[in-house]
Parts: sequence; C-alpha cells; structure tokens
Amino acid sequence: MQHKLFIVMISVMLLLLSVSAFAATPPLPLPNVSLNIGGNADQGKAATVVQLLLILTVLSLAPAILLMLTSFTRILIVLSLLRHALGTQQMPSNQIVIGLALFLTFFIMSPNLAAGQ
Repeated sequence: MQHKLFIVMISVMLLLLSVSAFAATPPLPLPNVSLNIGGNADQGKAATVVQLLLILTVLSLAPAILLMLTSFTRILIVLSLLRHALGTQQMPSNQIVIGLALFLTFFIMSPNLAAGQ
C-alpha cells in the first residue's frame, strides 16, 4: 500500500514541477508573414532552376534506365560467368568487363537508337 502511495506522490510532484516549468517560459513570438500577389520579376531564374532539376533527375536515373531497358545486365553476368569458367578470378578487371558490356550494349541497341531518330 505504501509503495502505491509513494508512486502517486512522486507523480503529483513531477506533474506540479512540469506545470510550473511550462508556466515560467515566455510565449513564443509570432513570425511576420507577408503575402504578395503579383508577377515575379525573376521568372527566368525559376525556369533555369526547373531545367537544372530535370537534368539532375535524368542523370540520376540514367543508370537505372540502362539496367532496365537494355541487355547490359545480362551481358555483364555472362562475361562474369565466362571469366570464372576460364579460371581467372580477377584477370580482366571489373572495369574492363563493364566497359565490354557497355560497348556490346551500345552495339546491340544501335538499331533501336537509329529507328528512333
């Protein structure tokens, strides 16, 4: 019984201390907000920012597009398996294998690129 009474007393003291701490703090000042309706003098600057954002988006998605829409991944896996089948674990380095896979991917996809133009 005394254990429960002790917990209740501590809870009441903590509640009173927290209420007094919140009452002692001054209220926060409201920020100044202004609303301007009308044209923007720097409209060209906004268009440049949007163009830059689109270019960065395309550049960041380019590797995913390369992997999803071409045979690059399949060629890379086959060349890696061929390297292991020949018994040379790291003889043609990964950079060379990726370069060969990119070259073969561009060679395979060139009819599609020519048809799109």
